[in-house]
Amino acid sequence: MGERPTLIQSVQRALRIIEVVAEHDGRARAKEVARATGLPLPTTYHLLRTCAHEGWLQRLDDGSYVLGHRIDLVRAHGTAARGIAHARPALEWLRDALGGAVYLARYVEGEIVVAEIVDSVRAPRIDLWVGMHDAAHATALGKCILGQLPSLEREDYLARHPLHDLTPRTVVDRRHLRLPPAGEIAVDDGEYALGVCCVAASVTTGRNAGAVGVVTPRRELGRPATRQTLRLGADRVSRALVLGQATAVI
Repeated sequence: MGERPTLIQSVQRALRIIEVVAEHDGRARAKEVARATGLPLPTTYHLLRTCAHEGWLQRLDDGSYVLGHRIDLVRAHGTAARGIAHARPALEWLRDALGGAVYLARYVEGEIVVAEIVDSVRAPRIDLWVGMHDAAHATALGKCILGQLPSLEREDYLARHPLHDLTPRTVVDRRHLRLPPAGEIAVDDGEYALGVCCVAASVTTGRNAGAVGVVTPRRELGRPATRQTLRLGADRVSRALVLGQATAVI
């Protein structure tokens, strides 16, 4: 008989934890995960925190965990994933230039998904406490992508996604939802979370609409220099995405 393959137990446990969260309708608490996996609660917490840090899971304000943005990234096309990895230096440049966490989103098979988040200790990310699937109307990223879609495709998306009331500033009437046309800057002024502001610009991701957004102080929303830097960063990200995907095909 051949020797048994060498297996890394911590990897097995982390993958099982992700499975358990998915099995609990995509949302589970640490104690539920511990019971389902048979792991000690302290070990479960360590694994959950690690998976959340890497983007495979996401911790909500109530302490529960949901599947993270990297699940959508892996589920998307492999060439897109390589393009995103190629664009990371451009995303990091934009983070450093504007001093806020940077988010890259794409329109994939009728849904808006966060493909990458670039943050740092000095520019920490804002937790997406409501997933992009249910909050596109309240985020700069979502509005930027919706503004790029053909009218019929946009109407279909809005018909499938109710405009949830997230803050007193959230627009919940489709007649009053202001979506920037392609090429214009989208703004979230406390519509997703009070005190959190973001600007976004469109990027080229191949066949799909995309956007890059940066968390920024409210005073920066209308500054021409901020918008100019965002556009420059979006152009860099677009070129990197296209080049990365082309390299993946060769």
